[in-house]
Amino acid sequence: MAERYLLPRLEKPGYRGSLEEYRREGGYEALKKALAMQPEEVTAIVKNSGLRGRGGAGFPTGLKWTFMPPAADPRPRYLAVNADESEPGTCKDRVLMERDPHSVVEGVAISAYALRAKASYVYIRGEYRASFRAMERAITEATKAGLLADRPIHLHVGAGAYICGEETALMESLEGKRGHPRPKPPFPANFGLWGQPTTVNNVETLANVPPILAKGIEWYATMGTKASPGNFLCGISGHVERPGVYEVPLGIPAKTILDDLAGGVRGGKKLKAIIPGGSSSGFLPASAVEKLVMDHDGLKNAGTMFGTGAIIALDETSCIVRATKVLCQFYHHETCGQCSQCREGCAWLDQICGRVENGEGRPDDVNTLLALADGMRGKTICALSDAAAIPVQLAIQHFRSEFEQHVAEKRCPFGNPPMHVHTDGLDDEKRSELVEIVHSDVLTLLNEGKSTSGKGMAVQ
Repeated sequence: MAERYLLPRLEKPGYRGSLEEYRREGGYEALKKALAMQPEEVTAIVKNSGLRGRGGAGFPTGLKWTFMPPAADPRPRYLAVNADESEPGTCKDRVLMERDPHSVVEGVAISAYALRAKASYVYIRGEYRASFRAMERAITEATKAGLLADRPIHLHVGAGAYICGEETALMESLEGKRGHPRPKPPFPANFGLWGQPTTVNNVETLANVPPILAKGIEWYATMGTKASPGNFLCGISGHVERPGVYEVPLGIPAKTILDDLAGGVRGGKKLKAIIPGGSSSGFLPASAVEKLVMDHDGLKNAGTMFGTGAIIALDETSCIVRATKVLCQFYHHETCGQCSQCREGCAWLDQICGRVENGEGRPDDVNTLLALADGMRGKTICALSDAAAIPVQLAIQHFRSEFEQHVAEKRCPFGNPPMHVHTDGLDDEKRSELVEIVHSDVLTLLNEGKSTSGKGMAVQ
């Protein structure tokens, strides 16, 4: 296994992530090194390292930084940190923020210097209260120690909206508006927060910056692949023996993560499918896992995407139709409704998947689902519509017979009870019932048990 550099500190017994502990482990030395350079030199190092964004798109980080206007541009500029970790199955950023917050703060400070940012804004998911408290403490410690100089870091708590993980919706929310994605162009590097140049980066992405500055790009290239260097935090959940967050090199076989780190499928059952990169990466059958490589190119070649690098494992007892319905229900609830393809498409995917699962499917429902999903791809302001469509397309591509069996037998072959089919305008009593049903089904899709100790694990 490759050298690890993100999790070793927080795995040490008694490590609490304080400033004193972090500095004993070499913390903020990379910031000191960066401040001795010109901002453009720092940007060049990050660009030449090949670091790719860990938030979903995998765009080269240093290249993204170069999109900011030249230093002669008098406008104030900002760094927005996307800590709105809401992708189902994903729980990596919270590990860094809760257990080693100064690694994030240092990454933000270095990046803000490289971007010549006036200030940085960390947008934290509303439900991440422990993350907020840990980050608040770390920022206060760093500020009192004079480490942030004239580049303050501000925290902002979201209100639980998945759509605010999209960079322009995040900026709208930061400005106090409804979290609706903006049409692009203009792009954030030219017209971002308050109409000023802004770069948006993910938490894990920025946590990679201090090690790169401290140890150099040659060291960084020894991990991962040529196109996707470095390590990533893989959160694995579902039907495995040791769910948790593991630091692994990009390019690692998915089977190594499943079998060697996560302990294989729980209860000795067979693997049926995985979701390889968070919910929006869709379903892949167990047969694909044998040769699946966990990096951007490997998952692209498998017909999906790396996304957040979060794996959800489903065993042989899982109903793919039901799992698809759970995801459709999530996206139906989370669409902002701004684009008709997404607003109507998410609703219909949810309702049709629901009736198929409940034994009320029609002969043409499978083809209707595919037609709907196709009409949702690449036609909206942001990628939520695509994120909702991809799981449906891949579920039918790899498990079409299961959908057809539901329709033919007019029941769920796995003996599952009926699911609620969401419609707008439910009264409060029905909404209360829906919450219980959704919670139950999410637990079924993910994992009902607690994590146990394992090599490289960060979440218990």
